[in-house]
Amino acid sequence: MTIVPITSPDLDACEVSWFAALCSDDYEYLGVPDGRLRSSWDHCSSIVRRAEGHGFRNILCPSSYQVGQDTLSFVAGCAPITSDINFLAAIRCGEVQPVMLARTVATLDHMLKGRLTLNVISSDFPGEVADSAYRYRRSHEVVEILRQAWTRDEIEYDGEIYKISRLPADPAKPYQQNGGPLLYFGGYSPDALELCGAQCDVYLMWPEPKEMIAQRMRDVAARAAAHGRTLDYGLRVHVIVRDTEAEAREYAEHLVSRLDDEYGRVIRDRAHDSISLGVAHQARARELADKFGYVEPHLWTGIGRARSGCGAALVGSTDQVLSEIEEYRKMGVRAFILSGYPHLDECDHFGTKVLPQIKTCSLPHAYGRVPAETPATPLGNGARR
Repeated sequence: MTIVPITSPDLDACEVSWFAALCSDDYEYLGVPDGRLRSSWDHCSSIVRRAEGHGFRNILCPSSYQVGQDTLSFVAGCAPITSDINFLAAIRCGEVQPVMLARTVATLDHMLKGRLTLNVISSDFPGEVADSAYRYRRSHEVVEILRQAWTRDEIEYDGEIYKISRLPADPAKPYQQNGGPLLYFGGYSPDALELCGAQCDVYLMWPEPKEMIAQRMRDVAARAAAHGRTLDYGLRVHVIVRDTEAEAREYAEHLVSRLDDEYGRVIRDRAHDSISLGVAHQARARELADKFGYVEPHLWTGIGRARSGCGAALVGSTDQVLSEIEEYRKMGVRAFILSGYPHLDECDHFGTKVLPQIKTCSLPHAYGRVPAETPATPLGNGARR
């Protein structure tokens, strides 16, 4: 397997993040609803506080129209109850008019003292079935407008979808004065890779065999290079870690022991991205797995039986999971967004067994991202660690 060069050679650490289950995605038994674990402010904010206590550097706050809570409102509510952890807030491009979104993001960034990062999403809206090229073009324009709002005195934009003339940008200046929050992005189509290569900072991938991940990294790196840019890379994956491999595998079987496969299909299909190319790749990984669901010795695809999107988990002992993370790091993966069921319990397992043995950081802004006409300025007290 060809090794992908690490994009930030000055860092010998990685960003390890956890997941706030805002979208009714928390279970004791996968696919069996549990009132204790339903999506609520109390439950999900407790996940955030637990992750911060263990030293996770960031936390993904997802977005869904069907279930769960509003992402940006949730992140705002977490600002006064946290002090160190960053927030990776999902934004659906086009859902909010771009200038208004820029102002909302800037306000959040000030509330968090620079601890905000963004996950750019390009999916359909409820009732919308848009062409993929159109959705990614819309996202491209939204991000360009956000950049102008965050870095210029006024917004002047003449796009295919959005047209804005000489609008003052002062209300949309974020706390982070080096170009605004870092942009994370995941997508598999050519249009998606082009958007990420041109506009975003961290390319996120779902778990697949390592050869496929390495090829995906090479593909998006080529698109970024065409724009004179470099990216960092991240892996969004579930985790089950125990003292021994046998215990971890036993818990994986426990997790799906009450799963009805037909209900699992309903859970998968309810997501707006259930027919996306990325989801198809997760289904393909399940097809390639052995009879126990393992597509690699420690990559278990059973999660995908009842979950759209990220559908596999790293399963093993502390040393085995550490070794897997180190293999990904050698490939050039610098960000890990982890989750596990139930999220509070698995946060404790990983946070006590594995996390203390990893040198962590918060990712810096990608090289060359700040527009040439906008010089980078030092961060305030919210500087990334």
